[in-house]
Amino acid sequence: MIGDSMEDLEIEQEIETPAIEESTVDPIAELQAELAEAKDQYLRARAETENVRKRSFEDANRARKFAVESFAEDLIPVADSLYAALETDDSEGLKMTLQQLISAFEKNKLTQINPTAADQFDPHKHQAISTIESDQAENTIVSVFQRGYLIADRVLRPAMVSVSKKKELSVDTTEETK
Repeated sequence: MIGDSMEDLEIEQEIETPAIEESTVDPIAELQAELAEAKDQYLRARAETENVRKRSFEDANRARKFAVESFAEDLIPVADSLYAALETDDSEGLKMTLQQLISAFEKNKLTQINPTAADQFDPHKHQAISTIESDQAENTIVSVFQRGYLIADRVLRPAMVSVSKKKELSVDTTEETK
């Protein structure tokens, strides 16, 4: 009987073992696949969220940086008129108004491009209206017609300038014909 019960036990184990292994292997593999898929979806969602956050941050910074652009474009002619008026009238009121306007520009990150004669011409900040033969080095500013403006390191309007060019040698042909 002892032998009979051992055989029965071995047969039962053989029968039960495959059934247990099948049911254990498949659910574990399925759970591992689901876990891998959920992990992949989580990482993708996290990356997308991070990208959206970065884009939003950059967009907000860009919007903040250039928010006053149209305001500044409207005020620039006022500054030009005040400068022109100062050239003809030495009124204290005009000077105070201009100073207030300049202060408002500075608060809003609007700075002047006001080159002086003999400064090097910079095509990123200056617009050459004319070229003038001059004793100055070539491509230097001879005169400024109108100031330019930067807003947060971006050129809103370039300074309008005349630029020097080399003097051309002129040959006097009247003496040669005599």
